[in-house]
Amino acid sequence: MWQQYQYKDATGDHPYFVYTPATYHPGTAVPLLVLLHGCTQTAADFAAGTGMNELAEQYGFIVVYPQQTRMSNRTLCWNWFKSSHQFRDRGEPAIIAHMVQAIRENTSQWTIDSSRVYVVGASAGAAMAVILGATYPDIFAAIGVHSGVEYQAVTNIISGLKVMRRGGPDPVKQGRRAYEAMGSYKRMLPTIVFQGTSDKVVPPINGDQVVQQWMQTNRLASQGLYVADFKNPTIATSRQVPGGHSYTVYAWKDHTGKEVQQYWKILELGHAWSGGNPAVSYTDPRGPNASEAMYQFFMNHPKSGASRNDVSLMRKIQRVLSNPLQLLKTKR
Repeated sequence: MWQQYQYKDATGDHPYFVYTPATYHPGTAVPLLVLLHGCTQTAADFAAGTGMNELAEQYGFIVVYPQQTRMSNRTLCWNWFKSSHQFRDRGEPAIIAHMVQAIRENTSQWTIDSSRVYVVGASAGAAMAVILGATYPDIFAAIGVHSGVEYQAVTNIISGLKVMRRGGPDPVKQGRRAYEAMGSYKRMLPTIVFQGTSDKVVPPINGDQVVQQWMQTNRLASQGLYVADFKNPTIATSRQVPGGHSYTVYAWKDHTGKEVQQYWKILELGHAWSGGNPAVSYTDPRGPNASEAMYQFFMNHPKSGASRNDVSLMRKIQRVLSNPLQLLKTKR
């Protein structure tokens, strides 16, 4: 059930692979997970490393693996560090969005639940997942970021290498940029982030900044209804993998008590997929299972039908409730 497809545009052919569980029958609406590999990796390598196909069999969802080409990047990195690939309807974000659209439209093979489309990435793929969250919040219900960087952390490759070592610009500023990139599709976007404390390629400051950037983006998108403090999570739980890494899961909830963000920080994890298959590159089986954790987070976060207008109405109601005299003034 592993099939290869091509998306063609003016820049050439763009391959992608789709995994369909053996028990799946078209007509049954199921979630779609988009998985974006890291540099030097292939889609097949990433599928094996994350074990996402096995989870698809277990839970019954479809997985799509876009494959970067050497024509686009010699080391198979997604070009997240170039401004030409950081906005809607341009570059690689547009190509990946078209792949998702093609799968959704191919109803003879799949029936995709449009409220449960998610994107997950590792390293360069994680950076592209952040970009897709900012540029296509109308498509993706939530995002998963493993060893990634904040939105527009850099706009060229030279500064990209610096960011990998020292972190990017102020995440509050980048949070506003991500909010602006959402355009007319602005909405809160749930995020789950994984980061190893011993990652030398993408040091931990980057994971912190991804979380902080989305705090600011979500605050703006909710018109101030969601206010989260990075240093004061709603919940912080420390655990240990038997014979493996210890880790802490931080979570932040909105004013209604619904969880919006999760941050998994894994002690001594390097630049590797947590809980992955050791037979392939960039994995560490001693960590908690990132694939399982992301899937469970996603299933708790379908895309709701709430629009910006609904948020504005909620905000007005809150103002009236906090100051009933305002209503009388308005009537006069």
